[in-house]
Amino acid sequence: MNKQQPKQHKFWNWVRRRKWWIVLFLVVAGVFVYFMNGDKNQGSGFATATISRGNLRQVVTATGEIQPLNTINVGSQVSGTIEAIYVDYNSKVKKGDVLLKIEPSVLQASVDEAEASLVSAESQRNYAKSEYERNKALYDDGFISRAELEQSQTTYEQAEQSVNRMRSQYDRAVTNLGYATITSPVDGTVISRQVDVGQTVAASFQTPDLFEIAEDLSKMQIETAVSEADIGMITEGLPVTFTVDAYPTQTFEGTVRQVRLSPTITSNVVVYTVVIDVDNTDLRLKPGMTAFVTILISERTDVWKVQNSALILRNFDGIVENPGDATPADHLAIQRMVDGELTVVLVPYEKGLVTATETEIVSDEIQEGDRIIFGQYGLTASSGGARMGPPR
Repeated sequence: MNKQQPKQHKFWNWVRRRKWWIVLFLVVAGVFVYFMNGDKNQGSGFATATISRGNLRQVVTATGEIQPLNTINVGSQVSGTIEAIYVDYNSKVKKGDVLLKIEPSVLQASVDEAEASLVSAESQRNYAKSEYERNKALYDDGFISRAELEQSQTTYEQAEQSVNRMRSQYDRAVTNLGYATITSPVDGTVISRQVDVGQTVAASFQTPDLFEIAEDLSKMQIETAVSEADIGMITEGLPVTFTVDAYPTQTFEGTVRQVRLSPTITSNVVVYTVVIDVDNTDLRLKPGMTAFVTILISERTDVWKVQNSALILRNFDGIVENPGDATPADHLAIQRMVDGELTVVLVPYEKGLVTATETEIVSDEIQEGDRIIFGQYGLTASSGGARMGPPR
């Protein structure tokens, strides 16, 4: 007993001193055995994929900006200094409400000047008219020549045209004076104000923008860009869901209203604008928010489906001995249990809805637990099938 204990003690000391070498040896041996068994199994098994039941959705995703359905830019047709502003950001206005007034003294002076010119022209017209009527009476009695009559008639007609011209200038001056008071053209909400009191508005070359009014914030739209590869699937009336960063846990709904035909090029990609109508009755969506849009193209519920990568088989060589006229284009090689034995059968099928990752399998002969064969372990690339590594 005393001799046996020292021997055991020496053995375990030897094991502890060489434990890493022993571990390494065991790992190398395991890898060797694994690959040897894999070589033996090559050519003896099939690569399969599960056929499952579930829902399929074909969608197009994009991003866009939420905008009011109709936005009005309110400007000024006359120049001057802003005297008063009666609205601010987010103010609700009605059609005809006063938004802003421009200091009217210069415009009023123009009205006064035009009015004086009109009164003067009317006085000259009245004198020319009286003189023409007197000369007509004298001509009828033979006291003056026809040339004198025609001269007075011409003077009268020119005075009449001068009155019309002065009246037009007066009307224009009055209209410009009215433009000094800026009113709202629609019912809506002021979403932008570009000016302040005391600022000079110059309308010499173009109409300056003063306010931006959203006509109805309860109805919004999203203008999103869709690439030419996906635009062919999108039609008016398709349902849309989208999210915004402001409400990350909520999904909003919309409808495709318009697919615009005018293309644009973004980063060398041709894209088309798709307009989506959105109900914003609760006013939670704000103009300018970025929407992450999902357009639902088609949907299937409770159907057989499989990963797209499982439909890569090109022929049934090595899988079925006599496939006849069946080809992988219209038949699936199915592995299933028949009377307790794993068997390969050919099942006719058609492709249904195809998404980016999955394909719908339309067949009345698919059974629960069936697996699609899409390759054979150890098959060479030249034999027409999918080449697989050793089964694991």
